[in-house]
Amino acid sequence: MQLLACPQAVPVWNGDKGDALDMLRDYSKSIYKIFDVIEHQRIEVLFQPILDIASCSIIGYEGQVRGPSDDLLHSPSRMQRVAKQAGKLLDLENLCCQLTIGRFAELKLQGVLFLRLNAAVFLAHKFKEIHVVQFLEKAGIDPEHVVITLQVDAPYDISHPNFLPKILTRFNDLGFKTVLEDQGEMFALLHSEFGVSPTHVFINPFLIQDIDKDPVKVQLIKSLLEIAEISGLTTMAEGIATRGELLLARDMGISLGKGPFVAGAGLNPARVVPRAVRNLLATSNRDSQPDDRHGINAVLEMAPAFTLENNNEDVFQVFEKNPQISLVAVTNNKLPVGLVNRSVFINRFARPYQRELYGKKSCSTFMDPEPLIVDRNISIQELSRLLAEDQRHVSLGFVFTDNGQYLGVGTSQSLIHEITEMQIQSARYANPLTGLPGNSPIDEHINLLLATEEAFTVCYFDLDHFKPFNDVYGFSMGDAMIQMTAKVIAEECDHDLDFVGHIGGDDFIVLFQSIDWEARCRNVLAKFGLSAMSFFEPIDIERGGYIAENRRGEKEFHNLTTLSIGAVPVKPKMFKSHRNIAVIASESKKMAKSMHGNSLFVNQRNYAENLEELQQFADPVESRLVGA
Repeated sequence: MQLLACPQAVPVWNGDKGDALDMLRDYSKSIYKIFDVIEHQRIEVLFQPILDIASCSIIGYEGQVRGPSDDLLHSPSRMQRVAKQAGKLLDLENLCCQLTIGRFAELKLQGVLFLRLNAAVFLAHKFKEIHVVQFLEKAGIDPEHVVITLQVDAPYDISHPNFLPKILTRFNDLGFKTVLEDQGEMFALLHSEFGVSPTHVFINPFLIQDIDKDPVKVQLIKSLLEIAEISGLTTMAEGIATRGELLLARDMGISLGKGPFVAGAGLNPARVVPRAVRNLLATSNRDSQPDDRHGINAVLEMAPAFTLENNNEDVFQVFEKNPQISLVAVTNNKLPVGLVNRSVFINRFARPYQRELYGKKSCSTFMDPEPLIVDRNISIQELSRLLAEDQRHVSLGFVFTDNGQYLGVGTSQSLIHEITEMQIQSARYANPLTGLPGNSPIDEHINLLLATEEAFTVCYFDLDHFKPFNDVYGFSMGDAMIQMTAKVIAEECDHDLDFVGHIGGDDFIVLFQSIDWEARCRNVLAKFGLSAMSFFEPIDIERGGYIAENRRGEKEFHNLTTLSIGAVPVKPKMFKSHRNIAVIASESKKMAKSMHGNSLFVNQRNYAENLEELQQFADPVESRLVGA
């Protein structure tokens, strides 16, 4: 059976009659539901705070719509797809736009509204039929405080190559700021002949994810930032999910950020930057002062300085007596005016007759008269950027000053060494086997969610009978199974909402803010069950386990490795810290492991806020068991 989605048409089918009837029933249900959603406005509007990273302040909110929570139409993309089939895409778009703007005004949210619009609607309908301006006027919101985020449908771009410039021009003329969700379309537009471009660029979650552990992504984002800077675009990192991602986004100079680590999307979103984020950036800023100075000190060399009155013979004597010195500066009234590179100097001065000709002449003869001069308080990141802009300084070196006066010199080799050390240091929070955030980021993220009073679900994932598997199949296969488990878990999470962490060994934590977290857990169990089969020998699969020695050295039968999940839904003010949650999550995991096979245990007890009661695990009657 093949199903093709066509605007204002029923699905196309080829297959048997039974499948056709089922398909038509599902189609009819979806069409009926989208009419019901639009007529009764069964749409929720959530707002996700946008962080100004440099000032550590919330500068606005992105509006996000959701359909009925108990239905497949909960997904915005599915709502749009069904509305398009039903010929109601314009009505849905206007409704979402109206509700987002109205709710933004009703909540009296401060700052910029990031308003998402489907660009496809502008092709099927006249521009004036999208009532953005009217809705804003009614809400009393100035277009200058709105950023229009255009979702681009690629097939339309091919058939209507000029529609994006026209839309952007129209919005720009009305006073809106704009951004294209598709980065490829945005950069193509920047290099086009239309002379129009968005005002913002989003760096998508795929590039941001694990950026603090992936040098390739760092280079890609640096390229994007260079283009954005040349084009005058404001940059925003999407999907910031870890401490390391936020700090590196800041250090790279990305202006704005959003994601689960910053603050989750909610019906009544955070009005101030969560304390955990403020503390992180403040502490990191304080810490980075000494750390940055420490980094700069590691690059800084206290090399001799000569004046214009010194001659080349003076410089040669210093180089000859001090093989470790690679650079010396030339100053005038303590201000640097040049830099002498050892290799360049020796190469020229050691030629035949050069010493006799130039030995008594001023040391300015062989100096670089336009060296890179930087203040001692410069960051490692900024220094790297300056070197990248002019490759000449990579080989020749650079000069450090303090309040404008000469301080010392530096080389690209020492800078590269220091950057490598910083990267190693930033990776200390990640689990080396999976690259996922470890205990510290997990604890920080839990405390962040608690501080912002966000509802979320803690899910503790643990492999059953894993030690015997390691004993029988070896640690290499064990590591491969852990990596497979991490991959399956990550694939089923929404990286805009959910946080995935690796405690260590075969234990994982997911902090779900997706409302369909339980379905995602079931999908993990199902996928794990299929993927795990490839790790076992056929004979072990046939008998349902393997023979391994126990701690007493006795042969013992063990079941095949399975996956258990202990889930704890967390309501606002239910717990005080990550330590409280850890107690309950561990006990919930034990309950899941007591079940046979791939299992999920959901703890639904409403715990009081005192540690003594938290230590006493809920009566099973007050919880429910969900089999895989």
